[in-house]
Amino acid sequence: MSAFRLRKQRLRRLSDRGLLRLAEYLEGANFAAYVDLIQTPWRLALLNLIGGIFRGLGIGLGFTIIAGTIVMLLQQLEVLNIPVIGKFIADLVAIVEAQLHTRQYTY
Repeated sequence: MSAFRLRKQRLRRLSDRGLLRLAEYLEGANFAAYVDLIQTPWRLALLNLIGGIFRGLGIGLGFTIIAGTIVMLLQQLEVLNIPVIGKFIADLVAIVEAQLHTRQYTY
């Protein structure tokens, strides 16, 4: 056998192994489903819309729970009448009231 023929056979075996590994990787990564999704833009848009709605609901509910917890904690601290925190809350209320009574300019 000639050296050229041996090199060609080795290259073919390496190429076949590489292609097999690439095929296994793409199959494991579910690449076919991704390509199918890209080829159907309406389905992709619908999935993104549904995902965005649920993300928005999650953010809204999460913020509501956290804000409610903070308000309840501040109410409990107000009942305890701790001087430093009570003064801080009173200053905060005064700032908000002052802002409400100032003239607001519209552009």
